[in-house]
Amino acid sequence: MKVSLSILLSCLLLSLGSCDKNEELILPVEENALQGTGSFTFSGYVPFQDKNIEVFYHVPENSTTASPILITLHGDDRSGAFSRNAFIARANQLNFIVVSPQFTEDDFPGGDGYNLANIFVDGDNPSPGTLNNSSLWTFNVIDPIFEYFKTLTGNTSSAYDLFGFSAGAQVAHRFLIFNPGAKFNRIVAASAGWYTVPVTDVLFPYGLNASPAEAADLAPVFGANLKVIVGLSDNDPDSPGLRHNEFADAQGLHRLDRAQFFYTSGFNKAQSDGIAFNWSYYTVENTQHELIPMASFAADLLY
Repeated sequence: MKVSLSILLSCLLLSLGSCDKNEELILPVEENALQGTGSFTFSGYVPFQDKNIEVFYHVPENSTTASPILITLHGDDRSGAFSRNAFIARANQLNFIVVSPQFTEDDFPGGDGYNLANIFVDGDNPSPGTLNNSSLWTFNVIDPIFEYFKTLTGNTSSAYDLFGFSAGAQVAHRFLIFNPGAKFNRIVAASAGWYTVPVTDVLFPYGLNASPAEAADLAPVFGANLKVIVGLSDNDPDSPGLRHNEFADAQGLHRLDRAQFFYTSGFNKAQSDGIAFNWSYYTVENTQHELIPMASFAADLLY
């Protein structure tokens, strides 16, 4: 089912320049308009009003207004449909709703626009002059999509779970670090190629130095329910698209080692700072860099 939604965006005092750029304006619609499997176009977040984000969804037949919502973040394939489809079978069995926004190359170009969330114009060379306004950070459209989706279904959830695979896992764990007060409940970062480690002695994007989170309170980050998962056989240093340089390789030579490094580094930092640590780490047997088995494992872990 394809639902085409046209959202009229306005701001009362636009001529006076008084609009809040973080405001998302949502047009009321009939509850329970979305059922089954389909997609709709979202352009109701004012800073991204020039971007038509297609959002793929699956609402199980037996779902209720209290059914949990899982938002999934695709990998470098940039396919919201594939990300959604990987969860459909488990969603039907476990009765959770899947919402999968698609971040196209045209609207969110390259690793800077997606993986590194548009925090900087050039994420590999951060500077105060190239820091983007936080309203333009890619992951800050997730909360507005969640709230809008609830108006389409009558869902009453106060928070969502977030799953990211590969490039999506990079977005997901950076979302936690740079916006720990967002409306997520649990985050699953699956099979990221490399990480922004929450330490201040390593330069962004591999650490927090020279980033907006350099002086941030890390208690909400380490206290969040973050689940780091990776395939036990995702250990190929020559895997296509895997970044290699002195900073990435300091985390390990492949995704398995890098996931363990990220988790352990977080644990050690939390311990040294006396902060409660609520992350967990899992490996998935007989799995390489594959979305479907990681999605199945994550669904069982969450629901």
